[in-house]
Amino acid sequence: MSSWTPEDDTVSASAGHVFVVDDSAPIRELVETYLRGEGFEVTSLADGPALRAAMTAGASPDVVILDLGLPGEDGLSLTRYLRDQHHAAILIASGKGDTMDRVIGLEVGADDYLGKPFDLRELLARVRSLIRRRTHQEPPARAVATTPNSEIRRFAGWRIDLSAHSLHEPDGREVELSTGEFRLLREFVLNPNHVLTRDELMERLHGRTAGPFDRSIDVQVSRLRRKIEVDPEHPTLIKSIRGAGYMFVAQVEAD
Repeated sequence: MSSWTPEDDTVSASAGHVFVVDDSAPIRELVETYLRGEGFEVTSLADGPALRAAMTAGASPDVVILDLGLPGEDGLSLTRYLRDQHHAAILIASGKGDTMDRVIGLEVGADDYLGKPFDLRELLARVRSLIRRRTHQEPPARAVATTPNSEIRRFAGWRIDLSAHSLHEPDGREVELSTGEFRLLREFVLNPNHVLTRDELMERLHGRTAGPFDRSIDVQVSRLRRKIEVDPEHPTLIKSIRGAGYMFVAQVEAD
Protein backbone atom coordinates (compact mmCIF):
# COMPACT_ATOMS: atom_id res chain seq x y z
CA MET A 1 0.00 0.00 0.00
CA SER A 2 1.38 3.41 -0.91
CA SER A 3 1.08 5.99 1.86
CA TRP A 4 0.71 9.70 1.26
CA THR A 5 3.62 12.12 1.65
CA PRO A 6 3.52 15.91 1.07
CA GLU A 7 5.57 15.50 -2.09
CA ASP A 8 2.84 13.43 -3.71
CA ASP A 9 0.72 16.48 -4.59
CA THR A 10 3.49 17.92 -6.79
CA VAL A 11 4.46 14.81 -8.72
CA SER A 12 1.86 14.55 -11.44
CA ALA A 13 0.08 17.85 -11.90
CA SER A 14 -0.89 17.14 -15.50
CA ALA A 15 -2.80 13.91 -14.85
CA GLY A 16 -3.95 14.41 -11.28
CA HIS A 17 -3.67 12.83 -7.86
CA VAL A 18 -6.12 10.04 -6.99
CA PHE A 19 -6.78 8.43 -3.61
CA VAL A 20 -8.03 4.82 -3.73
CA VAL A 21 -9.73 3.94 -0.43
CA ASP A 22 -10.73 0.28 -0.27
CA ASP A 23 -10.23 -2.48 2.30
CA SER A 24 -9.50 -5.02 -0.47
CA ALA A 25 -5.76 -5.08 -1.17
CA PRO A 26 -6.19 -6.76 -4.60
CA ILE A 27 -8.63 -4.04 -5.71
CA ARG A 28 -6.36 -1.28 -4.44
CA GLU A 29 -3.37 -2.76 -6.24
CA LEU A 30 -5.32 -3.32 -9.47
CA VAL A 31 -6.70 0.23 -9.58
CA GLU A 32 -3.42 1.80 -8.51
CA THR A 33 -1.43 -0.07 -11.16
CA TYR A 34 -3.92 0.81 -13.90
CA LEU A 35 -4.19 4.50 -13.04
CA ARG A 36 -0.43 4.87 -12.63
CA GLY A 37 -0.09 3.40 -16.11
CA GLU A 38 -2.36 6.22 -17.33
CA GLY A 39 -0.13 8.88 -15.79
CA PHE A 40 -1.84 9.50 -12.45
CA GLU A 41 -0.24 9.82 -9.05
CA VAL A 42 -2.08 7.30 -6.86
CA THR A 43 -2.24 6.85 -3.10
CA SER A 44 -3.82 3.62 -1.80
CA LEU A 45 -5.46 3.61 1.62
CA ALA A 46 -7.19 0.74 3.42
CA ASP A 47 -9.63 2.49 5.74
CA GLY A 48 -11.11 5.68 7.11
CA PRO A 49 -8.41 6.47 9.71
CA ALA A 50 -5.74 6.31 7.01
CA LEU A 51 -7.77 8.66 4.80
CA ARG A 52 -8.38 11.11 7.62
CA ALA A 53 -4.71 11.06 8.61
CA ALA A 54 -3.61 11.85 5.06
CA MET A 55 -6.11 14.69 4.68
CA THR A 56 -5.20 16.14 8.08
CA ALA A 57 -1.54 16.05 7.07
CA GLY A 58 -2.34 18.29 4.11
CA ALA A 59 -3.10 15.92 1.23
CA SER A 60 -4.98 17.52 -1.66
CA PRO A 61 -6.19 14.76 -4.00
CA ASP A 62 -8.16 15.67 -7.09
CA VAL A 63 -10.38 12.58 -6.81
CA VAL A 64 -11.10 10.15 -3.98
CA ILE A 65 -12.32 6.72 -5.11
CA LEU A 66 -14.16 5.46 -2.06
CA ASP A 67 -15.68 2.09 -1.15
CA LEU A 68 -18.85 2.17 0.95
CA GLY A 69 -18.24 -1.07 2.85
CA LEU A 70 -15.11 -0.11 4.76
CA PRO A 71 -14.39 -1.58 8.20
CA GLY A 72 -15.04 0.80 11.08
CA GLU A 73 -16.09 4.16 9.69
CA ASP A 74 -18.08 3.49 6.53
CA GLY A 75 -17.87 5.21 3.18
CA LEU A 76 -20.99 7.35 3.68
CA SER A 77 -19.56 8.89 6.84
CA LEU A 78 -16.28 9.55 5.05
CA THR A 79 -18.15 11.10 2.12
CA ARG A 80 -19.77 13.57 4.51
CA TYR A 81 -16.39 14.33 6.06
CA LEU A 82 -14.75 14.95 2.69
CA ARG A 83 -17.62 17.09 1.45
CA ASP A 84 -17.67 19.23 4.59
CA GLN A 85 -13.92 19.66 5.02
CA HIS A 86 -12.26 19.30 1.62
CA HIS A 87 -12.74 20.01 -2.09
CA ALA A 88 -11.78 16.69 -3.68
CA ALA A 89 -14.23 15.13 -6.11
CA ILE A 90 -15.71 11.94 -4.66
CA LEU A 91 -16.33 8.81 -6.73
CA ILE A 92 -18.01 6.01 -4.81
CA ALA A 93 -17.03 2.61 -6.21
CA SER A 94 -18.90 -0.01 -4.27
CA GLY A 95 -20.32 -3.51 -4.40
CA LYS A 96 -23.43 -2.10 -2.74
CA GLY A 97 -24.95 -1.47 -6.13
CA ASP A 98 -28.69 -1.17 -5.50
CA THR A 99 -30.57 2.01 -6.28
CA MET A 100 -30.99 3.09 -2.66
CA ASP A 101 -27.26 2.93 -1.94
CA ARG A 102 -26.60 4.98 -5.05
CA VAL A 103 -29.18 7.58 -4.07
CA ILE A 104 -27.88 7.82 -0.50
CA GLY A 105 -24.29 8.16 -1.72
CA LEU A 106 -25.22 11.05 -3.98
CA GLU A 107 -27.45 12.53 -1.29
CA VAL A 108 -24.59 12.88 1.20
CA GLY A 109 -22.32 14.55 -1.33
CA ALA A 110 -20.65 12.10 -3.73
CA ASP A 111 -20.06 13.42 -7.25
CA ASP A 112 -20.44 10.06 -8.99
CA TYR A 113 -21.17 6.39 -8.23
CA LEU A 114 -19.80 3.27 -9.90
CA GLY A 115 -20.93 -0.22 -8.96
CA LYS A 116 -18.56 -3.16 -8.55
CA PRO A 117 -17.38 -5.05 -10.45
CA PHE A 118 -16.44 -2.22 -12.79
CA ASP A 119 -14.55 -1.92 -16.05
CA LEU A 120 -11.24 -0.16 -15.47
CA ARG A 121 -11.73 1.84 -18.65
CA GLU A 122 -15.02 3.21 -17.35
CA LEU A 123 -13.38 4.03 -14.03
CA LEU A 124 -10.64 5.90 -15.89
CA ALA A 125 -13.18 7.84 -17.96
CA ARG A 126 -15.07 8.92 -14.85
CA VAL A 127 -11.91 9.95 -13.00
CA ARG A 128 -10.80 12.04 -15.96
CA SER A 129 -14.25 13.61 -16.23
CA LEU A 130 -14.23 14.57 -12.54
CA ILE A 131 -10.78 16.11 -12.84
CA ARG A 132 -11.82 18.10 -15.92
CA ARG A 133 -14.78 19.53 -14.03
CA ARG A 134 -12.61 20.34 -11.02
CA THR A 135 -10.09 22.10 -13.26
CA HIS A 136 -12.76 24.16 -14.99
CA GLN A 137 -14.22 25.22 -11.65
CA GLU A 138 -10.86 26.30 -10.21
CA PRO A 139 -9.22 28.57 -12.80
CA PRO A 140 -5.84 30.15 -12.05
CA ALA A 141 -5.92 33.21 -9.82
CA ARG A 142 -4.39 35.28 -12.61
CA ALA A 143 -7.34 34.63 -14.90
CA VAL A 144 -9.79 35.70 -12.21
CA ALA A 145 -7.78 38.82 -11.38
CA THR A 146 -7.59 40.01 -14.99
CA THR A 147 -11.33 39.62 -15.58
CA PRO A 148 -12.97 40.92 -12.39
CA ASN A 149 -16.71 40.28 -12.07
CA SER A 150 -16.89 38.72 -15.57
CA GLU A 151 -18.29 35.51 -14.13
CA ILE A 152 -20.63 36.98 -11.53
CA ARG A 153 -24.37 36.47 -11.90
CA ARG A 154 -27.26 37.64 -9.74
CA PHE A 155 -30.74 36.14 -9.38
CA ALA A 156 -33.50 36.83 -6.86
CA GLY A 157 -31.02 38.68 -4.66
CA TRP A 158 -28.49 35.85 -4.73
CA ARG A 159 -24.93 36.31 -6.04
CA ILE A 160 -22.98 33.47 -7.68
CA ASP A 161 -19.37 33.73 -8.81
CA LEU A 162 -18.85 31.10 -11.49
CA SER A 163 -15.07 31.47 -11.36
CA ALA A 164 -14.58 31.50 -7.60
CA HIS A 165 -17.10 28.68 -7.01
CA SER A 166 -18.99 30.77 -4.45
CA LEU A 167 -22.63 31.53 -3.71
CA HIS A 168 -23.94 34.27 -1.42
CA GLU A 169 -27.42 34.71 -0.03
CA PRO A 170 -29.24 38.05 -0.41
CA ASP A 171 -28.01 39.02 3.09
CA GLY A 172 -24.41 38.40 2.05
CA ARG A 173 -23.80 35.12 3.84
CA GLU A 174 -21.89 32.51 1.86
CA VAL A 175 -23.57 29.16 1.20
CA GLU A 176 -21.43 26.04 1.06
CA LEU A 177 -22.13 23.94 -2.03
CA SER A 178 -20.71 20.58 -3.00
CA THR A 179 -19.02 20.28 -6.37
CA GLY A 180 -22.10 18.58 -7.79
CA GLU A 181 -24.49 21.17 -6.37
CA PHE A 182 -22.44 24.07 -7.74
CA ARG A 183 -22.20 22.53 -11.20
CA LEU A 184 -25.96 21.94 -11.25
CA LEU A 185 -26.71 25.51 -10.16
CA ARG A 186 -24.28 26.78 -12.78
CA GLU A 187 -26.22 24.97 -15.52
CA PHE A 188 -29.47 26.49 -14.27
CA VAL A 189 -28.03 30.01 -13.99
CA LEU A 190 -26.58 29.86 -17.50
CA ASN A 191 -29.88 28.54 -18.91
CA PRO A 192 -32.64 30.46 -17.10
CA ASN A 193 -36.28 30.00 -18.07
CA HIS A 194 -35.35 27.09 -20.29
CA VAL A 195 -36.37 23.47 -19.77
CA LEU A 196 -33.39 21.21 -19.11
CA THR A 197 -34.19 17.53 -19.42
CA ARG A 198 -32.74 14.95 -17.05
CA ASP A 199 -30.75 13.48 -19.93
CA GLU A 200 -29.28 16.90 -20.76
CA LEU A 201 -28.31 17.49 -17.15
CA MET A 202 -26.88 14.00 -16.76
CA GLU A 203 -24.76 14.44 -19.88
CA ARG A 204 -23.50 17.86 -18.81
CA LEU A 205 -22.83 16.92 -15.19
CA HIS A 206 -21.73 13.31 -15.47
CA GLY A 207 -20.81 12.79 -19.12
CA ARG A 208 -23.36 10.03 -19.66
CA THR A 209 -27.07 9.50 -20.22
CA ALA A 210 -29.48 8.59 -17.46
CA GLY A 211 -30.73 5.04 -17.10
CA PRO A 212 -34.47 4.31 -16.81
CA PHE A 213 -34.30 4.14 -12.99
CA ASP A 214 -31.53 6.66 -12.45
CA ARG A 215 -32.55 9.32 -9.92
CA SER A 216 -29.15 11.01 -9.67
CA ILE A 217 -30.35 14.33 -11.07
CA ASP A 218 -33.48 14.34 -8.92
CA VAL A 219 -31.35 13.78 -5.82
CA GLN A 220 -29.00 16.63 -6.73
CA VAL A 221 -31.92 18.97 -7.45
CA SER A 222 -33.45 18.10 -4.07
CA ARG A 223 -30.17 18.88 -2.30
CA LEU A 224 -29.80 22.18 -4.13
CA ARG A 225 -33.38 23.22 -3.42
CA ARG A 226 -32.77 22.78 0.30
CA LYS A 227 -30.02 25.38 0.06
CA ILE A 228 -31.55 28.07 -2.15
CA GLU A 229 -35.33 27.76 -1.86
CA VAL A 230 -37.31 29.49 0.90
CA ASP A 231 -39.61 26.47 0.97
CA PRO A 232 -37.96 23.44 -0.70
CA GLU A 233 -41.29 21.59 -0.70
CA HIS A 234 -42.84 24.39 -2.79
CA PRO A 235 -39.93 25.64 -4.91
CA THR A 236 -40.16 28.92 -6.79
CA LEU A 237 -36.72 28.93 -8.44
CA ILE A 238 -36.17 25.35 -9.61
CA LYS A 239 -39.46 24.19 -11.06
CA SER A 240 -40.23 20.59 -11.99
CA ILE A 241 -41.64 20.32 -15.50
CA ARG A 242 -43.71 17.16 -15.60
CA GLY A 243 -42.54 14.69 -18.20
CA ALA A 244 -39.66 16.94 -19.25
CA GLY A 245 -37.19 17.96 -16.57
CA TYR A 246 -36.50 21.19 -14.70
CA MET A 247 -36.63 24.92 -15.34
CA PHE A 248 -34.78 27.65 -13.45
CA VAL A 249 -37.38 30.40 -13.14
CA ALA A 250 -35.50 33.61 -12.43
CA GLN A 251 -34.18 36.76 -14.02
CA VAL A 252 -30.41 36.29 -14.17
CA GLU A 253 -28.22 39.35 -14.58
CA ALA A 254 -24.46 39.63 -15.11
CA ASP A 255 -22.47 42.09 -13.03
